[in-house]
Amino acid sequence: MGHVPASVLAVVALAYVFDFLNGMHDAANSIATVVSTRVLSPRQAVVWAAFFNFVAAFGFGVHVADTIGKGLVDPRVVDTAVVAAALVGAGLWDWITIVFGIPVSSSHALIGGMIGAGLAKAGTACLQYHKLKITVAFIFLSPLIGLLFGFSLMIAVFWLFRRRSPSQVDRTFRVGQMLSAALYSLSHGANDAQKTMGLIAVLLFSNGLLGDKFYVPYWVVLSCHLAISLGTLMGGWKIVHTMGNKVTKLKPVGGFCAEAGAGLSIMICSLAGIPVSTTHTITGAIVGVGSTRRLSAVRWGVAGRIVWAWVLTIPCAALTAALAYRLLALAG
Repeated sequence: MGHVPASVLAVVALAYVFDFLNGMHDAANSIATVVSTRVLSPRQAVVWAAFFNFVAAFGFGVHVADTIGKGLVDPRVVDTAVVAAALVGAGLWDWITIVFGIPVSSSHALIGGMIGAGLAKAGTACLQYHKLKITVAFIFLSPLIGLLFGFSLMIAVFWLFRRRSPSQVDRTFRVGQMLSAALYSLSHGANDAQKTMGLIAVLLFSNGLLGDKFYVPYWVVLSCHLAISLGTLMGGWKIVHTMGNKVTKLKPVGGFCAEAGAGLSIMICSLAGIPVSTTHTITGAIVGVGSTRRLSAVRWGVAGRIVWAWVLTIPCAALTAALAYRLLALAG
């Protein structure tokens, strides 16, 4: 790969920090239901989730990484300062929401960071509107798809197990929730780790370190999955509490349906190269599961505050990234 400038190495390290924060933030999504239903202890749950975050490095391609790397902002305007500013914007928003226990999307924070830094450098002409339209559409579609999957699975389970006693259903889905938590963590790794991969790859490409063709090196794939897995091991306990207890109360059968529904939704989007929010999707699935009992089982006030945080994520991360780019440009 040749000589790597110190500035590129520094930004790659910053990307790993963001990937770690992403895993720490989104650990809540992977383990909140399995912890709140007491199927696994918090420590067991984060180890389980981290393992499957890493396993997702094998066999799922790099479709989402390609979208992030060359589908949002014209790669010709991306340089070291743009990537650094994008990571600063996304990382600061992620950290603030971890502190306050708000389950927002690390994915959309990163997308907002790229948009803000790109706009600060080159204006609106640098944006790839076709891919951006799909990404923005899935801000709204991913929680709805998660809700639909979670609701439908819960209804199907009610019908299939209608002749079983509550204790039998509980025992069955305590085992089932281990599998659904694994599926969700696998889908989370397959989608979220790829976003940082795409950023590192476009950074290397813009500095002439990948030749004349954009691709994602395998060492980037493995290292990004390792970073997000280590972040998952650290957990984000305030967000676990919000996701596992405040939105709606869950039993093992509900946890299974929420995780399985969200995991299937995210896996389909990952294979299609769509960078969706795992946070939005699992929240929608939890709301869908809670709604099968009665609409009042969902704490809509909490859900409403979460939605406002979602709406603010891209503009706040974009603004922070744009300011960071201006500061870097002045310093340069």
